[in-house]
Amino acid sequence: MRRLLLVGLLAVAIAAASACRAASAEPPRGQARGGDIRIARDSEILRALVPRQTTLASLLKQHQLLGREAAALVAGMGEKFDLRRVRAGQAYRLDRFLDGRVREFDYEVDIARRLVVRRRETAGQPAFDVELATLPKSVAHTVVNGVIRADTPSLTQALDAAGERIELALALADVFSGELDFNNDLQPGDTFRLIVEKATREDGVFAGYGPVLAAEYVNDGRILQAIRFTAQDGRASYYDANGRSLKRFFLKSPLKFEPRITSSFSRARRHPVLNYTRAHNGVDYAAPSGAPVVAVASGVVTFAGWMGGGGRTVRLRHATGYESDYLHLSAIGPGIRKGARVSQGDVVGRVGATGLVTGPHLHYGLRRDGAYVNPVREHATMPPGEPIATTHRAAFAAERDRRIAALSSGPIRFADR
Repeated sequence: MRRLLLVGLLAVAIAAASACRAASAEPPRGQARGGDIRIARDSEILRALVPRQTTLASLLKQHQLLGREAAALVAGMGEKFDLRRVRAGQAYRLDRFLDGRVREFDYEVDIARRLVVRRRETAGQPAFDVELATLPKSVAHTVVNGVIRADTPSLTQALDAAGERIELALALADVFSGELDFNNDLQPGDTFRLIVEKATREDGVFAGYGPVLAAEYVNDGRILQAIRFTAQDGRASYYDANGRSLKRFFLKSPLKFEPRITSSFSRARRHPVLNYTRAHNGVDYAAPSGAPVVAVASGVVTFAGWMGGGGRTVRLRHATGYESDYLHLSAIGPGIRKGARVSQGDVVGRVGATGLVTGPHLHYGLRRDGAYVNPVREHATMPPGEPIATTHRAAFAAERDRRIAALSSGPIRFADR
């Protein structure tokens, strides 16, 4: 009896073990545990950056698309966008079927636009809907602070340390271009703060700067302020706190910033190539080849071409008897020819090393009533800008007080704090 009982218990144990093994085994192919049906993957999504030296057609070919699919895709996009402007480093997304057909394709044209392609159902032939979509973005007024240090001696470096981009440095340099020579006037310990419109896409990606609304720069103890004010005619300009225009007859420098004066105005200087002493009727700025050179004031081009030891040269005639010279250019700006009119800040050429030089630089000369004068000294003696119109003073005062209050309340976030 005991023996039969043991045999019965053993049989129950074996049956239980078999049931457990059956429960832990993989379900039949195509059926998941719990009775769910597995669906085989029929597509994949690829995200990458456009490589260098490639075309859109060759890029699609690398992803093993069917020939007619790629051709239809390229043709559709070409109707909405110049495919020669596809740039290396831009992001794209390809949603493709495993059989080589395309479901969707997105290409990021720039920070504001995206080329979106979606498959459209047709009878046999591939066809796509193509849209050049504007990416949604939000705009906020942002206070930015910075400081010039020994390890960040330029405006570009100081703004980079504050987490901003070179475009903002260019904008701030333009605001104070009549007050500061950002090539030579900056000093360690200078501070600045500004309010700027800053756009951000919905995905958190930076989407560009709007105008600088107000700015303050403290240069070696001197406080400079700028308020952007739009008059009733819709024209926006920058004014100091007293309502005087920051636009001067001359810019402080024909170069934005970064270069430095390597040779000053002199009545007697030994020429580095000719090796004899003669007058140096201007200022030499060391600057990288190709850097843009701008007109210091509005005027008319009186010469644009080759001028002996000066190499490629542009000469402008301005009001009140002034003329400015830009020598040793690597290239003359588009549209710059004798008789052409230029506005203050227009590009007249690019820094180069043409003529009698030892390296790339800009020679900038200034004449008053036919005689050369020291540009640095002449710029320093220029009168202040015109005051704002009487009819706009009350509106300007309200705008000034609001912007300066916003500047003062902004957080200070210097790099080492």
